Amino acid sequence: MSILVQNLTKLYARTGETAQRAVDGISFSVQPGEIVGFLGPNGAGKSTTMKIATAYLPPTEGTVVVNGFDVRTNSIDVRRSLGYLPEHNPLYLDMYVKEFLHFAGSLHGLRGSGLSRRVTEMIGLVGLELEQRKKIGQLSKGYRQRVGLAQALIHNPPVLILDEPTTGLDPNQLTEIRQVIREVGREKTVLFSTHIMQEVEALCERVIIINRGRIVADGQLSQLRETSDGSVAVVAEFERDLEDVSVLNALPGILRIEALGENRYRLTAHQDSDLRAAVFRLAADKNLTLVGLKQQESNLEGVFKQLTTPTNK
Repeated sequence: MSILVQNLTKLYARTGETAQRAVDGISFSVQPGEIVGFLGPNGAGKSTTMKIATAYLPPTEGTVVVNGFDVRTNSIDVRRSLGYLPEHNPLYLDMYVKEFLHFAGSLHGLRGSGLSRRVTEMIGLVGLELEQRKKIGQLSKGYRQRVGLAQALIHNPPVLILDEPTTGLDPNQLTEIRQVIREVGREKTVLFSTHIMQEVEALCERVIIINRGRIVADGQLSQLRETSDGSVAVVAEFERDLEDVSVLNALPGILRIEALGENRYRLTAHQDSDLRAAVFRLAADKNLTLVGLKQQESNLEGVFKQLTTPTNK
């Protein structure tokens, strides 16, 4: 496995104050070829975990191994093995884009024609062709993020750790960078954090959710949706608006009825209810013309809120 985290704890202590437990005994692993979304509210411990995994911060307790190297005892080898885009992308604003990427590549030991070729590849990969001769300080936030991603990839590392990589990108840039991450994820290990749930749903099959320093969910995205709140939902569309919505209360296990407009209703019931068949039978019994019926998967945003609200200890 490319990333192995075991019983990781990080305490921040000030003199005379109780230590803050930013990360509290978490464990997980990420395999080669996986793109894993690392989610959590602000202050949950995401960035702290990533900084420890990149050998930027030392752990208080526990073990982190990246590409076979322990962050405590082989921090240089860890840094060589990964590309890191931190949450606050540090760049030299007075350097030109192409100049900066040459500099970043040289720090990883690239030289001569090999370095020049790699810089050209990265500029093309992240879409910086038109910006490569500008100073970084002249770039928009979105293009600065592209520069940061290019420097993380310049030495072709087997592991990528990306903290909020799509911050500041417009919708077109989001699509392009999403494709870059998807492509490199086929042969690399990618752990990335984001607050954009659509990014996770577009890129990841697996999600880790952390809250108050502890992992509250780790699994396939489809499994998290299925087990999120023990309910299923369908959207039913009728030929005309129902004169009496309460007729839908007769459905077995019904929990919620939401009018969506245009004769459409979202119906939520207990997970063990056969809701689609029940809606069809009810429509037949009540002489209601049913023109559409579609089961909905749980929304990742809803799963996230359920697992990270203050009531979840």
